[in-house]
Amino acid sequence: MKSILAVFLFSVLTSAASYGQNKDVLAVQKVLEILRIQMLNPTESGLKSISHPNLTYGHSNGKIENQKEFMDAFLTGVSDFTSLDFSDVKIEIVDKTAVVRHLLIAESMDKGKQPAKVNIKVMLVFTKSKYGWLLLGRQAVKYL
Repeated sequence: MKSILAVFLFSVLTSAASYGQNKDVLAVQKVLEILRIQMLNPTESGLKSISHPNLTYGHSNGKIENQKEFMDAFLTGVSDFTSLDFSDVKIEIVDKTAVVRHLLIAESMDKGKQPAKVNIKVMLVFTKSKYGWLLLGRQAVKYL
């Protein structure tokens, strides 16, 4: 009887943890879609609402931006996506940290540049705060 009770309690506890994890995965998926939309049609309030004040945003060319530089690049057209798709998304959550890996396939019309196709692999780090999941880190690398 004790072993049945122990198995039942373990099942309930792991199910509850799994439910909490699934809830967080759904929340991260939602903020990831908001990020994608903001990268296409940026607003100051939208970009600020999903990014952490200590953001470090790494580009595939090695350039690193803080939160202000990240926002300014999108708001001024320095970074201007005309199409943008995130695919092969993988989300791993550990406590209050989410690591997201995905492929970014896009077309851009960055200020002062010719139209370009963008194909990169991206790793994002989100942290859970009282305001929800916030983008804390990003690093992109080129791929064929």
